[in-house]
Amino acid sequence: MICSISGKVAEEPVVSKSSGLLFEKRLIERHILDYGKCPVTGETLTMDDLVPIKTGKVVKPRPVQAASIPGMLGMFQNEWDALVLSAFASEQQLHTTRQELSHCLYQHDSACRVIARLKKELDEARTMLAHLERQAPMPASTAVTANTSALSNGKRPAEDDELGPDGKKIRPGISASIITELTDCNAALSQLRKKRQIPPTLSPLDAVERYTQLNSYPLHKTNKAGILSIDIHQSKDLIATGGVDTNAVVFNRSSGEILSTLSGHSKKVSSVKFVADGELVVTGSADKTVRVWQGSEIGNYDCKHVLRDHTAEVQAVTVHATNNYFVTASLDNSWCFYDLSSCLCLKQVEDSSASDGYTSAAFHPDGLILGTGTSGAVVKIWDVKSQANVARFDGHVGAVNAISFSENGYFLATAAQDGVKLWDLRKLRNFRTFSPYDENTPTQSVEFDHSGSYLAIGGSDIRVHQVASVKSEWNCIKTLPDLSGTGKINSVRFGPDAKYIAVGSMDRNLRLFGLPGEDGATESES
Repeated sequence: MICSISGKVAEEPVVSKSSGLLFEKRLIERHILDYGKCPVTGETLTMDDLVPIKTGKVVKPRPVQAASIPGMLGMFQNEWDALVLSAFASEQQLHTTRQELSHCLYQHDSACRVIARLKKELDEARTMLAHLERQAPMPASTAVTANTSALSNGKRPAEDDELGPDGKKIRPGISASIITELTDCNAALSQLRKKRQIPPTLSPLDAVERYTQLNSYPLHKTNKAGILSIDIHQSKDLIATGGVDTNAVVFNRSSGEILSTLSGHSKKVSSVKFVADGELVVTGSADKTVRVWQGSEIGNYDCKHVLRDHTAEVQAVTVHATNNYFVTASLDNSWCFYDLSSCLCLKQVEDSSASDGYTSAAFHPDGLILGTGTSGAVVKIWDVKSQANVARFDGHVGAVNAISFSENGYFLATAAQDGVKLWDLRKLRNFRTFSPYDENTPTQSVEFDHSGSYLAIGGSDIRVHQVASVKSEWNCIKTLPDLSGTGKINSVRFGPDAKYIAVGSMDRNLRLFGLPGEDGATESES
């Protein structure tokens, strides 16, 4: 006969008709008078609902006065009963409060999750809207309004309203997942490089020594002559050229035909690059824009995106080894890291320590290092993951016009007014300098072939050197004349397996040098 309130043996036990619980009579009667409900179940309870239980009577002491010890014990008993009831009520209230607190915390956590999801969706929507506004062509009426507004206040209208506290555009940044992708690509390529051997199909030294002009193709306009940039798609044997005439041209060397003329830039095309399987071409121009061109099944290329993140001439475009990202470098002293699928600028890096703009840029073959050349004769090496300038090479005279990493990952070649310098990336030092021309003739182009066996230099002529070690001599094995008569070679590129050399100068013609007898070797590969 244990009381459900006190937990002790009841002297006068009673049972609730509704719940069947047993109580000490005096305790439950006092609780009913105070609350009118069962202390355990919370249901309504009256005196009539209590059924007494007959048990053996406990012998009670005789009535005594309050001054007596038994009387005091009775008083203590009453106080104890009141304390037990109060403690029980407190436990019940504590239990109820805990349940309410738990419910409130759950609601708060749910609200925070909903708010975070809505904020994320809002940020994504804003980013997409800014991207669409930047890529969508501006209607004529809008252009007139914008130009009128710009003229009225004497300032260029902002293209993107999302500006940070420093007045610069807010960029999403290079995320952890992208860094992981770049790191994995670096690890895979580094591992392959250790096992890499020079392909047996590479054009041998004695063949390069006998190279002569194979063909000359007039790809660009006569009134604005000049080919400033060349890129070759190694597997398809396609050649892309960027010209002073504001056009880029995609040329099929095997058939000798122009596949597509990429028209859209308003000023000279200073850089052109193939991406992935050749279906995409990226061009940079002096009109401060970068264009991404999408190839079609019939061979034409249409402009897919126009990127206006730079505020000065875009001098260089370089594509990452994953073929998912590319970087542009500009005279505005910044380089931009783009996601190729969305053509969104994830990060724009400005070097606050210098005011010289960038004149050249190239990714290291493994993809975690970016090399840039400046108009102030400085070569800078960047860590792509942190966008930090990790090395600086001084020593050139004049703007660094070209930069090329060797496929072995150890050597870097840079070209400027004073010639070509070779840098050992392991020790971060210059170990050799070529000065092939006089002080008034700048070296405009320098390029390692895909195997890392040959180095081509372009200035007032074309010179091919055999790649050696740091301590060995890099002998000049062939000098090809400038047949354009302009005295300025702007771009030199090796074809697949160095079977030919593509040359662009200040006339409208693309010239190919090689051995006539081996010309068909590359045709069979395309």
